[in-house]
Amino acid sequence: MKKYIVSFPHIGNYYIPIYNLFSNIFDSETTDILIPKKNSSQSLEIGSINSPDFVCTPFKYNMGNYIESLEQGANVLIQIGGGCRYGYYSEVQEQILKDMGYKFDYITLSDANGINIPKIYKKLKKLNPKITFGKFVSRFLLTINMINYLDQIEKYIRENIIYEVSSDVFKKIHKSFLNDMKNIKNRSDFKRFKKVYDNKIYTVKLDKNKEVLKIGIVGELYSLMEPFASFFIEEKLTKLNATLRRYTTVTYLLFEKGKYEKKILDIAHHYLDYTIGADGAESVAHTIELARDGYDGIIHLKPFGCTPEINAMPILQKVSRDYDIPIMYLTFDSQTSGEGIITRLEAFCDMLEMKKNNKNIRRSEAV
Repeated sequence: MKKYIVSFPHIGNYYIPIYNLFSNIFDSETTDILIPKKNSSQSLEIGSINSPDFVCTPFKYNMGNYIESLEQGANVLIQIGGGCRYGYYSEVQEQILKDMGYKFDYITLSDANGINIPKIYKKLKKLNPKITFGKFVSRFLLTINMINYLDQIEKYIRENIIYEVSSDVFKKIHKSFLNDMKNIKNRSDFKRFKKVYDNKIYTVKLDKNKEVLKIGIVGELYSLMEPFASFFIEEKLTKLNATLRRYTTVTYLLFEKGKYEKKILDIAHHYLDYTIGADGAESVAHTIELARDGYDGIIHLKPFGCTPEINAMPILQKVSRDYDIPIMYLTFDSQTSGEGIITRLEAFCDMLEMKKNNKNIRRSEAV
């Protein structure tokens, strides 16, 4: 009997709840789950060589993930993501890989209408005919809860790590958090896990009187959620004395973005009459919100070839002038230099510090 070896693309820490889902709905006697390698320069290089030049960088990362997994023996590839042009890339990826000589089955879980649980169940039942719809729904909802909690915890860390009194406390807790999440088997496990980490995370001592920069991060979803694709920009900004806010997470994309669409156009009505595809309109609206919330600066991230974010950039330049908030634009591709990114981030943060100090001096003189 053929043994299925299932793999999927890597993005941020979301591979953990996805692995957890697959390992609990597939029969271990007939199916192995191959966790994709974390993204690396090699992943991007392999993906770039075997992708059309004009395609966006996330496509190339995914191709690299697939090829690395196929080389390790995977014979079933599952595509989970969608949105923008990427939602139409599944067929292209499958054809390229089969033209390269790989033998595998390809399953796409999302479609133009988003997440459809009965459809997903039908597709995955092919790998495990024994699983009932009730058990599948229970495991799927548990995975959604895990993703939601992952986003919640990482948001809290992102915004507060700069304030921790003792260094590296959040980092150590986060590492154990990810390791323990892999072992959740049922709802009871999840409740215990959540109780433990609520207590650990939310009791870390913070010094909120510390003077820091407030920086918002907007842009294309993959660049925001996959740390390697943006050269671990959040970690670097924290070292440059910044607290960070970004809106885009899987929770936001699945459950909040649709409800938020009218609000987005209301916020950005001076600049947009309609959405401009993918996350372009959100980049504009979120930048306005961050400016109104008193943030010192914005960093806009996008991969090479991302049309919606290219369309958003001229609008963001106008927002920057109208709200007097500096915006730095970073584009990532296979040729981007990590050292160049660090240099630009340092210069941007130095400029924000000077601007903030000058503003404080003017305020004190006015008093």
